[in-house]
Amino acid sequence: MTELKGLKNRYEPWKALRTEIDDLEALHELAMEAGDERESSGIESALKDISARFGKQNLFELMGGEMDKNGCFLTVHSGAGGTEACDWSQMLYRMYLRWSERRGFSIDEVDRLEAEGGIKSATCKIEGDYAYGYLKGESGVHRLVRISPFDANARRHTSFASVYIFPVIDDSIEVDIRPEDLRVDTYRSGGAGGQHVNKTDSAVRFTHLPTGIVVTCQSERSQIKNRAIAMSMLKARVYEYYRQEKEKENERFAQEKKDISWGNQIRSYVFQPYTLVKDYRTKTEMGNIQAVMDGDIDPFIEEYLRFSWANTKK
Repeated sequence: MTELKGLKNRYEPWKALRTEIDDLEALHELAMEAGDERESSGIESALKDISARFGKQNLFELMGGEMDKNGCFLTVHSGAGGTEACDWSQMLYRMYLRWSERRGFSIDEVDRLEAEGGIKSATCKIEGDYAYGYLKGESGVHRLVRISPFDANARRHTSFASVYIFPVIDDSIEVDIRPEDLRVDTYRSGGAGGQHVNKTDSAVRFTHLPTGIVVTCQSERSQIKNRAIAMSMLKARVYEYYRQEKEKENERFAQEKKDISWGNQIRSYVFQPYTLVKDYRTKTEMGNIQAVMDGDIDPFIEEYLRFSWANTKK
């Protein structure tokens, strides 16, 4: 039933557009025969509306991957830049939360490591239709250039943070994790949560020995719940790891560098001496940096989807 609902949601808007276009075409022919300019103006307005809806609906056709329709986990790590980078990580994390809220997606924070000035790392689970499909292109290094509020001499600083997006695995995808390949550590949670959170070993850390993947969860007071969330994250990370390994074998192309430092960024956010956000893959630019930091990143997401789709067709 879930699959049927998804197919209907994808098919019916196209059917409605086709019907409206046919009606508009017939109306245009009548207006041309009658020489009615006022009717032509109304047709032009309706056509603009149909074109906008077509563009929006067409984005779904660019998200045909096995996991694109699923929710996702989003992780932000601070990189080179010290306190400035931790503040940048927090700003970047907030940007994605604002974007998710705009779309009506649900957000659950899974793990957070506080640091001076901001966060060292944070992970959240974003649930909503095509959350992974939309955000998968955001994985990579993001660069910030601004006058640092932490510098008494008001000098310009460059900071880096990495974003990692991986899909939530549903029951239809089999991911085999053997008990002997798993190391489990428990420890006391830190941060907010009342007295109980610091008195019991409720936080969980899973290490997948064959891949070296490590996931942690301390968002719940119950160790059982934290184990369930951590296992869900681990399955998603392991799935994504082997998917990328398969792509390496098939394409035989060098993967993008994973260093969170200069030269490896996918996007730059410049606050001074001018304001500009630029994506280096699609060449998309926006001058209103405050709007971007408040979650207006759809132009970058949409252009990347078109860019990625076009590259797969080459």
